[in-house]
Amino acid sequence: MDIKVSKEDIITIEKLKIISEIAPIKERIKLFRRKYGCSIEDFERKLEENEENFEQWDDYIEWTAYEKKLKELERKLKEANNAERVGIA
Repeated sequence: MDIKVSKEDIITIEKLKIISEIAPIKERIKLFRRKYGCSIEDFERKLEENEENFEQWDDYIEWTAYEKKLKELERKLKEANNAERVGIA
């Protein structure tokens, strides 16, 4: 049996993999936005103005990590969309 895979198939699989990672991260970010009623930038300003609140700082650290990971995955998705060369490892 022969299996034939096109460049487009490989790119699509890679994009789907990235999108499957993006979806739960966006959900977590949405939960933080809903919980605090603001963006990460506004939340950061609020943290700087208020007294120490350990729960908020924990959320900030987690939220920041999700935002960073989302940007990284969105960059990877863009690269996959513009992929010129495809190889199999």
